[in-house]
Amino acid sequence: MRISQPCDRLLARFRKISAAGVVALLVAAPGAQAANQVVVFAAASLKDALDDITAIYPGEVAVSLGSSGLLARQIGEGAPADVAFLANTDWMDWLEEQGAVDPARRVALVGNALVLIAPADAPDLEDVDADTLLARLDGGRMAIGQTQSVPAGMYGRAWLEASGMWDTLMPQMAETDNVRAALALVALGEAPLGVVYATDALAEPRVRVVYQVPGEMHDPIIYPAAELTDAAAPFMEFLQGAEGRGVFEAHGFLPLVKAP
Repeated sequence: MRISQPCDRLLARFRKISAAGVVALLVAAPGAQAANQVVVFAAASLKDALDDITAIYPGEVAVSLGSSGLLARQIGEGAPADVAFLANTDWMDWLEEQGAVDPARRVALVGNALVLIAPADAPDLEDVDADTLLARLDGGRMAIGQTQSVPAGMYGRAWLEASGMWDTLMPQMAETDNVRAALALVALGEAPLGVVYATDALAEPRVRVVYQVPGEMHDPIIYPAAELTDAAAPFMEFLQGAEGRGVFEAHGFLPLVKAP
């Protein structure tokens, strides 16, 4: 079964926007750094929190958003970033292995939770198993980040495998380039269900949470951040300070480090 044509077009659009955003930053970054801007490569699910943080940070910040896997590969290939802020420790570990990250300059900054969402007018899910999810999908697709590279998709697949639902539901997946694209498909009514972070659901009034995925069904959701250059130090300090913590908490993240 193919994804519907509108869904196909939306997925293509999100892929184009995501790629264009990274290219635009890579072109602009040398000038940005010359102007003392801090260049941050950050997971797409951090968008709203970082919008608020950069608005109050006493300095210039340029943020490039995307999937953690894409951003990690860009950094590994030499993209001019000062900070890496990812949604998965595996990708940060990979950057360490590539020699792009000093383990002494990274920190597990915030945590998150995984949820199943539906459009805001959808009814509750009484039970969550393969049969009830297939019935709710009714031939449609479940929006989810790419299950081999996008952290939210990787966590989602781990849950579905642990609960014995993956083999049944796998043909119904609409895999997206980042978690915000999965969120948008549900918000726009193009997908009946989606797997996203709790913070994403909180940021989008057109969706509602119909199931909270048990944390023990997947690896802990931890967002590591790392200083890639000396220019990153003040911004990293701000992220870990009281103001940064307050913004993360307001957006539903769980700060994992104590404010100085």
